[in-house]
Amino acid sequence: MRRLTRTSSDAPNRRDLLIFALPALILIIAAFALAWQFVRPAAPKKIVMSTGAAGGAYHYFGERYREKLAQDGIEVELRPSSGAVENLRRLKTDDSVDLAFIQGGIANEPESEDLATLGSMYLEPVWVFYRGNGELDRVAQLRGRRIAVGLPGSGAQLFALQLLAANGFATNDPQLRPIGGADAVDALKHGEVDAFFVVGAPQAPVVNALLHSEGIKLLNFAQAEGYGRHFPHLGRITLPRGAVDIRTDQPPRDIQLVAATANLVAKADIHPAIVTLLLKHAREIHGAPGLLQGANAFPRPLDHALPLHPSAQRFYDSGPPFLQRYLPFWLAVLIDRLFVMLLPLVAVVIPLSRVLPALYNWRMRARVYRWYGELKFLEAEIDRDRTPPSADRVAGFLARLDRIEERATHRKLPLAFSNELYTLREHIALVRSRLRALAETATDA
Repeated sequence: MRRLTRTSSDAPNRRDLLIFALPALILIIAAFALAWQFVRPAAPKKIVMSTGAAGGAYHYFGERYREKLAQDGIEVELRPSSGAVENLRRLKTDDSVDLAFIQGGIANEPESEDLATLGSMYLEPVWVFYRGNGELDRVAQLRGRRIAVGLPGSGAQLFALQLLAANGFATNDPQLRPIGGADAVDALKHGEVDAFFVVGAPQAPVVNALLHSEGIKLLNFAQAEGYGRHFPHLGRITLPRGAVDIRTDQPPRDIQLVAATANLVAKADIHPAIVTLLLKHAREIHGAPGLLQGANAFPRPLDHALPLHPSAQRFYDSGPPFLQRYLPFWLAVLIDRLFVMLLPLVAVVIPLSRVLPALYNWRMRARVYRWYGELKFLEAEIDRDRTPPSADRVAGFLARLDRIEERATHRKLPLAFSNELYTLREHIALVRSRLRALAETATDA
């Protein structure tokens, strides 16, 4: 019994497949390569935040961010510092630091290319706590007293020295003590200093402790509006009567304060997904009502000393990205990255999947139709002979017919087109029968 084998006519023509497949493959690879240029790297699993001294607002809020981002699988390393001035220096010179808190008025680079602000997170009043009798309402009234002005490199010390200099104090006055944080709180409580300049949010442990300390008073900035004219980064705010403790009526009167904004500043190339994640949590951390602001007053893009990060601008305009609103952070970022890679699939692969089969079918059928054309041309020549053809002419017709049949028989075509090939061979057989009939009546040349 003869074994069935795959003949050359049953196999697809690899050359024909390559003619279509190779350009399509090159086009697809080029499309994906182009799309890859627009795929952002994966969001980092760890970021570094420069905060402030222990007991300060920066450290307090840094802990809050660390807790929030840990829920999204992002580790936040907190690096204590002396304050805003050192934070700015780290952002400028330390490649490992990603973001930090910086007070308004510390940086002034609206065209910066290496740093960007994510917005103002809260207000940082200048609190001047003091000991003694009497109600003070001017910084000048502190002359001759021992004053803690904050640690070197801190924004608190910078602000303190600016305000003291504006009131005629010499910045090298020996009465100005370079201490801050918990050490300055203890020094004030024990009478080692008479006043303490603090710049920070009411939630800062240092501020909170002094607001509730017996025998410690808070200076009222009667000239708050005037300070704003001299220092544009400072604005006037009011600590309402009873806001600290309604039962003990603390403070016993409205206190005027001057305040800067605390801004979250990052490297300009920080991952956009991290920006939106930080701002999403910032709404929870800083949006609650407090002593100095109502609900949802922060975060806001108030400070313009640094350019606003583009992702932060989109967040303030339209909120967090759609996917991050409803999906876990890691999944939203993954889908966002994959979406870019789906564009070539939609723009190139899907159209090609429809066009290429049609082109391939057309090419295969065109080959069969070409043989049909030759066959039709042969029949037309036979029909033009008005008299019975000569034997040589019939033999020539048969030879041409044999060549058509030879090509149709041995040409490789996919199995899907076998029916058309068999139909062609049947038509060839009909023409052959006609030529054989003519050969019987043919005359010798």
